[in-house]
Amino acid sequence: MEYLIISFTFFISMLLYFRIANKYNIIDKPNHRSAHTEITLRGGGIIFAVSYLFFMGHEVFFKAYRFTLESSVEPNFWIFGAGLLLICMISFIDDIIDLSSKIRLLFHFVSVTLLLFFVNAFQLLPFWSIPICYVLIIGILNAYNFMDGINGMSGLYSLVVLGSLLYINQCVFNFVEADFIVYPILASIVFLFFNFRNKARCFLGDIGSMGLAFWIIALLALLMLKTGQLKWILFLTVYGTETVLTIIERIKLKENIFDAHRRHLYQLFANEKQVSHLYISTSYALIQIVVCTIVIFSKWADWLIFCVILLPAIAFYLFIKSNLKKRITIL
Repeated sequence: MEYLIISFTFFISMLLYFRIANKYNIIDKPNHRSAHTEITLRGGGIIFAVSYLFFMGHEVFFKAYRFTLESSVEPNFWIFGAGLLLICMISFIDDIIDLSSKIRLLFHFVSVTLLLFFVNAFQLLPFWSIPICYVLIIGILNAYNFMDGINGMSGLYSLVVLGSLLYINQCVFNFVEADFIVYPILASIVFLFFNFRNKARCFLGDIGSMGLAFWIIALLALLMLKTGQLKWILFLTVYGTETVLTIIERIKLKENIFDAHRRHLYQLFANEKQVSHLYISTSYALIQIVVCTIVIFSKWADWLIFCVILLPAIAFYLFIKSNLKKRITIL
């Protein structure tokens, strides 16, 4: 019953945001690089910032206890929230007015620093690995933003990742308070109600893609640091494979990788082949479900799991894209 009430509250929050977005013209106008053709409300991902506030309200006012990690170090959700709300704020501003990349990068750097404090990375990891963490996390944040291009894509994909993390937390290895995973799951479901349609009522916007990625990265980092296993990063295999290989392709073509484009595989399917957005999004999510299942239940060493998953993923991606490009003219 509690989660039904929370979901209903999220639903009402979305409807209220729609009124605000309509009033202040917070919209996404399609252009020649877009995968959609109609003006749609932008910034629906604000629901993830709202879900954090509700989570903390629940923590402060309705719980008589706090979850404690086995190491007796309690995760400070306020530090996480500071990073989340900061990156959501700057991303929302960027949704409304185009900010310079330097300003965005500065705020991303501060948010990532707070995230690393949240997972206790500065104490648990060797000094030389910290710069790598910054590059990797900022890269994942931007990859999520790059992949958020069609109806249902990031919402459904994130639901798969969060659901897998919840399963691990409840059935395999308890690494964080369950509600810290459940709240973004409920927010994803509510968002998908408005987004997983042939004609979406709203898009995530930068605030949603960045906020959602930030939350998922925090959960994956907690799990990896607690278990000492890197294999959990493979929960982002589909997004990671497509993003990295597309960037490599664009570098080879001497294109600016920060400019908008239509070279992602999902964009080719949606724009050139006119495949349903919902079909593409569902296919990506199903592939990630298979990957997550292998990662969760395999007992292999990390290096072997990486080889078993990444090598076929790369080969499959290149094969599909090569054959698809033979049949279409890339704009």
